[in-house]
Formats: sequence, C-alpha cells, structure tokens
Amino acid sequence: MAGPKTIAIDAMGGDHGPEVLVPGAALSLERQPSLNFIFYGQQTRIEAVLKDHPALAAKSRIVHTDRIISMDEKPSQALRHGKGSSMWMPLEAVKVGEADAAVSAGNTGALMAMAKLILRPIAGIERPAIAALWPTISAECIVLDVGANIGATASQLSDFSLMGAAMARAVFHVERPSVGLLNVGTEDMKGNEDVKAAHALLKSAVALPLDYKGFVEGDQIGKGAVDVVVVEGFAGNIALKTAEGTARQIGAYLRAAMKSSIISKVGAFLAQGGFRVLREKMDPRRVNGGTFLGLNGIAVKSHGGTDAFGFASAVDLAYEMADSGLIARLTADINGFHQQLSVASSPSSPSEQPAGSAELRKV
Repeated sequence: MAGPKTIAIDAMGGDHGPEVLVPGAALSLERQPSLNFIFYGQQTRIEAVLKDHPALAAKSRIVHTDRIISMDEKPSQALRHGKGSSMWMPLEAVKVGEADAAVSAGNTGALMAMAKLILRPIAGIERPAIAALWPTISAECIVLDVGANIGATASQLSDFSLMGAAMARAVFHVERPSVGLLNVGTEDMKGNEDVKAAHALLKSAVALPLDYKGFVEGDQIGKGAVDVVVVEGFAGNIALKTAEGTARQIGAYLRAAMKSSIISKVGAFLAQGGFRVLREKMDPRRVNGGTFLGLNGIAVKSHGGTDAFGFASAVDLAYEMADSGLIARLTADINGFHQQLSVASSPSSPSEQPAGSAELRKV
C-alpha cells in the first residue's frame, strides 16, 4: 500500500494562508518523502513562500485561483458560489483521482458542505462525521462525531463506530480497535433512547471489525479506555472544546505557580526537562486535523489558526489515511454491517431469530 501520495491543499484557507500552510507542507514532506502536493490559490503568494522550500517546490505544482472562501461565509453561500475556489478544487481533485486526499484550514461548515456534495457519502452512510485525534494518558484515541451533526440515531451512532474503527486501523495500526459509546454512566439502563438502542445494536451484531466495550464516561476518554469514542456531534463538540480549554487552564495554572516565589522558580528550572515533556504531550498541534469520515474520498480539516507545525500534523494524518486504503475498507465494513441488520430484521420464526434481533428491528 505504501507509495507516492498526492495531497491537494487549499493554500488560501485558515487565518494565515500560504505563509503558514506551505511551510507546514514542507515539514510533512521531511517526514514523508514520497509525498507530492498540489496547491490551490493565488499563484504569486504561493510562489513567494515556496521559493524558500526548494525540496517542496520540486514535489509541488500550483493551480491558480482568485476565488477564496472566507472564514465567515455561510455554507449555503459557499455551495452557490464556491465552484472554482481554492477549497472546492482540492476536493474535485480527490474525486477524479488526481489527488489522494484534500487538506484545508478554511471554513469548517463550508468545507463539510462542499465535501458532501463533491465526494458524496459512502453507500449506506446517512451522515458523515468529523473525527478528531485525542491525547490520552496511554497514547491517543479517536473521538467522533465532534461537530458535523446535531443529534444522531442509533443506526448513525453504529455507523460512526465502524467509521472510527476504520480510522483507528489506519492511524494506530490496530486490527480490531476497541470502541465505546460516550454516555452518562456505564450501566445499560442509562442514557437516552438512541444511545441505548445503539448499544443493543453493537452488542448484538456479530463479526464486527472492532471490539465493542460498551458505554464509557467522559473521564475515561483521557485515560485511553478505548481506541474510539463514539458520540453525537453536539456533545462531542462540547467535550472537545472543554478539553482544549482545560488544557490551556492547567497550563496557565502551572506557569503562575512556577513564578510565584524564588523557590518555585528554582524548582521550575530544575524540572524544566519534565515540563518540556508535559508541554509536548499537551500541545494540541500534535493532533491537529479533523477527518470527514463516511465520504468517498479523504478530506482533512486543519484548525484555522494553527501554525506550520500544526498544519504539518494535518497533512501527516491525510497521508496516513490515504496510504491505509481507508475508503475501501470502510465501504466493506459498512456493507457487511448493514447486511447483518437486513438479515436480522427480515421475517423469521422465533427460533431462527438471532439474539438481540428485537433491538435491531426497533432501529
């Protein structure tokens, strides 16, 4: 599977444009020398930055466009007027096979709307989801959905589980990733009806390409209790923003504490190696990049305000997803799961009904 991959980049997206995104691509190229790039945007601005990165320039080409999607443009407006923009064209490149993945730091709503229109959802997927990498005590986990959908049915949450597991195989190289449903408790009777129905679905299904662990609570995400945490987008986005804010809060507390006295300053100096490790672990740039899962193509959303280091992480993620054959594997997983649902919901005698089929028919 490993080999040259082409990443299509919206060079005008985000808060900083090519002045940050091009150096970020250069960093990623250092880690993945087989990469090639197509930059979409204002040619003169891109060329001005690219000339400082000759190795990247040798592996890149530029497609000029003056059409840029602003960060505050509504998704509906972006769809009406976005064709030919620096955001639209990378997605089209993925659709026609000219690129293996698209990366943008631009407007999230506009990117999601365009990606759904251009790449289209995989057959059987009702709603794509945004999946994010999440630092944990042990390593990292994947959380989805973190903002693409408000609310989700039991069937959609089950699909999210398969989508997250496929991403975990691509990124973590684990053949049977562990999956948990985020809930207000771990007991079977807790949670809303959709979450409980999804729990019954996942417990009843057989031969899934994942290890379903049941419910997990919010404090278990950071512990690394499972490889994949599944949640609907409203709660997922709140959880993500809360975690980011808490990390910044802890960092501020530590900095204030280390400057509070002479003794604290001496202690901080002696412990600077440990603080450096802590800072690196808590650095959100390491896990920058949200993936739109459930589409017939790979699209990665970088944080708009990130720097070159953070954007390189998003490009790295796009490469790993493309190199893993994610789309083909996920399509097969979704088809297999939906075939199970179809068989379980078909009329049969009570003795022939599989365990849990009553729960399956309710969805």
